[in-house]
Amino acid sequence: MTARLADIAAQAGVSEATVSRVLNGKPGVSATTRQLVLAALDVLGYERPVRLRQRSAGLVGLITPELENPIFPAFAQVIGQALTRQGYTPVLATQTPGGSTEDELTEMLVDRGVAGIIFVSGLHADTSADMQRYEQLRGQGVPFVLINGFSDKVQAPFVSPDDRAAVDLAITHLGALGHRRIGLALGPKRFVPVQRKIEGFVRSMQERLQTGPAEAEPFIQHSLYTLEGGQAAAGALIERGATAIVCASDMMALGAIRAARQRGLDVPRDVSVVGFDDSPLIAFTDPPLTTIRQPVTAMGQAAVRALLEEIGGTPAPHSEFVFHPELVVRGSTASAPKTARIPKPLRAL
Repeated sequence: MTARLADIAAQAGVSEATVSRVLNGKPGVSATTRQLVLAALDVLGYERPVRLRQRSAGLVGLITPELENPIFPAFAQVIGQALTRQGYTPVLATQTPGGSTEDELTEMLVDRGVAGIIFVSGLHADTSADMQRYEQLRGQGVPFVLINGFSDKVQAPFVSPDDRAAVDLAITHLGALGHRRIGLALGPKRFVPVQRKIEGFVRSMQERLQTGPAEAEPFIQHSLYTLEGGQAAAGALIERGATAIVCASDMMALGAIRAARQRGLDVPRDVSVVGFDDSPLIAFTDPPLTTIRQPVTAMGQAAVRALLEEIGGTPAPHSEFVFHPELVVRGSTASAPKTARIPKPLRAL
């Protein structure tokens, strides 16, 4: 192996340490130097390691956390259509409980020679996750783009909705309807979109309703991004006297409506509910859900454009492209009740 490294290093005009970094997919090597090492492998007749073989010009990986939340199939459809129009074939890889992890799915796609990868709401959004995994992927020469979630530790294009502005839209709407005791139901605090929504909530409650941070804090409830998670979070907020609840996903909002009904309360007469995403079919719920529309089409198309620029050798800016959301008013919000109704004891639905 030592002789082999020495031969390759001499042929490429680089150090053995650099050759080792390229062969092991480590970061810290420029694209030009990486190409010199790969060319040296070819000239000397060495077979390239699987992960370093020519990327397939036709395949692009798309990794999502799950498909039960309709926002992820919506992203997959937009991204898939955009890739197909450009002559690429999308390869959807989805995490499932007890199934493959994001790292395992990434390795699978890399081994199959995808030209690039788009991550939707992946570990890049988790502030407790090790971001070195993305630098290792870059070291393997695989371009990638990240949707929903930002980290200054990762050099890549990011695409996000403006989470702070989204919450401000909801608070402004509910405040105009006379609500003052507004709750925020969202996911675990370690996620970047959650932290940004909290920032937007605290600031908006102070600026729009003159409610200080200490007063707003008890109306922030963390849970899971599921119907059951929304139900649990909303139940706690209703017990604290909230007359309106802003949810971090449409699925959570449906859970919030269930929580209100379990307590004998009407939506929107007694409790107003706002979702987030404007997922497909959400306009046909009972009542039709007022929600913050995540600009999925614009975000998905921007992610594809950025990735194709990376694949084409013209790297997109390693920064965050932020898209403004839109308030969609439907039937789940109404004027604040003149007198707050006392929730009834919980009953099974």
